[in-house]
Amino acid sequence: MTIEKIAVIGAGVMGSGIAAHITNAGIPVYLLDIVPKDAKGPKERNFIAEGAIAKMLKTQPTPFMHRKNARLITAGNTEDDLEKLAEVDWVIEAVIENQTIKQELYQKLDRICGPDTLISSNTSTLPLKILTADQSDGFKRRFMITHFFNPPRYMRLLELVASTELDQQLFKTVSDFADIRLGKGNVLCKDTPGFIANRIGTFWMQTAVLEAIENELTVEQCDAALSLFGIPNTGIFGLLDLIGLDLMPHVLNNFKQVLDPEDRLQSITEVPAILETMIAEGYTGRKSKGGFYRLQLDGKAKVKQSIDLQQGDYRLSKRFKIEGVSRKPAGLRQLLEADNPLSQYVWRVWSTTFIYAAELIPEIADDIDAVDTAMRLGYNWRYGPFELLDRLGVEWFIHKAQAEQQHLPALIANGKSLYRSESGIPEYQDTAGSYHPIQRAEGVLLLSDIKLQKPAILENASASLWDIGDGIVCLEFHSKMNTQDPDSMSLIQQSIAKISAEYKGMVIYNEGEHFSAGANLTLLAPAILGGDWDTVKSIVQLGQNTFRALKYAPFPVVAAHSG
Repeated sequence: MTIEKIAVIGAGVMGSGIAAHITNAGIPVYLLDIVPKDAKGPKERNFIAEGAIAKMLKTQPTPFMHRKNARLITAGNTEDDLEKLAEVDWVIEAVIENQTIKQELYQKLDRICGPDTLISSNTSTLPLKILTADQSDGFKRRFMITHFFNPPRYMRLLELVASTELDQQLFKTVSDFADIRLGKGNVLCKDTPGFIANRIGTFWMQTAVLEAIENELTVEQCDAALSLFGIPNTGIFGLLDLIGLDLMPHVLNNFKQVLDPEDRLQSITEVPAILETMIAEGYTGRKSKGGFYRLQLDGKAKVKQSIDLQQGDYRLSKRFKIEGVSRKPAGLRQLLEADNPLSQYVWRVWSTTFIYAAELIPEIADDIDAVDTAMRLGYNWRYGPFELLDRLGVEWFIHKAQAEQQHLPALIANGKSLYRSESGIPEYQDTAGSYHPIQRAEGVLLLSDIKLQKPAILENASASLWDIGDGIVCLEFHSKMNTQDPDSMSLIQQSIAKISAEYKGMVIYNEGEHFSAGANLTLLAPAILGGDWDTVKSIVQLGQNTFRALKYAPFPVVAAHSG
């Protein structure tokens, strides 16, 4: 089975975004929504879906890789066009989070769609077992949850929830399509509230907000401190502004209703008073007049302001920098061990998040690698919680946590590293303390795995050359932001000579956040400002000659870029 046509039902922000990203893979898609109550004629019956397409053409960052992709979307409605779904290979439901509405729609789809059409829900709150209740066996055989993250084009995580009744060939077809054609990082989750990323992410965000208020810290202090640990530069409060503050009460209330009373998240589901006030006054984040941060007009210029978490009023936002703390493990431990309110805040946020994540294995996922992958791809963390804990040191963490009499799950309390490399094979620890190889998807080759198995062929401070098998080598940049400098130019020149004599081809690739930020201007700037044009000419000439040699090299060169 191949996927050649898809339908998305629900033209809200998520549904329309999913439809747009499907067109980026060159696949035609139906986008359906309800008929507006005030529709006055045939031309207005598709108003919601058509409006969503028009809005996306103006949205930044754009959900389309090219504007012409919008032509691949056919707008429709669920009253006139549902029968057309008999011809599609995959139907994605993204309607309002209402169990009754979804189940009634599924019964219609069960009748209309072919026996091998996969039907999935983009739900983030309703369990699969509830969605499939009272549905036919034939429906259960082809139904699963495919939870995209917003915006679908840019967020790589796709959480998959499947029952034992799902046809495994259908599952493979859709998961392969999502991986290869949509560029998703698939993570298999258990059928539990919030799945993986939002379960842990909500705990982490709510803890960070409550602890900031309790410790009387500023939002700038908290964002600066937490960002040192590899979360996005928005920090926690900037992230909440991006997500939308009005979403948090709904998410917290849902978890309060469905989680076990003993779950650690239950103790922090109350919405802070300041958040309730902000929402009531229309401060819901970037989509409104502001959130924890806002831009205010001061004369002709806009100035950034931040809210005082104690007083509730806005003041000029001041950039906060933590002096003398590096992002390396030793520097982070130094920050966490310091005796001051900010350090205690950061320790409280991360220590409880680590413990909560460990408590949820195997409830939400079979292994820690799935959790770390979900948090990296869904929340843009550089390290998942278990990877970050490993970086800090498990034994160090145990000593500090036990000094506070914190109860530790067995996964942490045994003192073993959560990950290790055995004979060049990366492994993760299970809840029993045993290690298992990390399973890569078929056809996936990671440079990080190669580097565990063998030394570099060539290397210097800015670049390395690796043998990745079958006569092919990989050129990796690893300077700051992977910029190009004389060292990287030198290694490229050495690589051309080496490959010409001993190998068949080159892949230019790295696993950094930035593929390359281009030329290292910090090397050129002093020469330019000082009028040293001979040095400028020399550096530019080196770059031109090097890249010309690479362009005309007697072997194929492929750039596998991302970021």
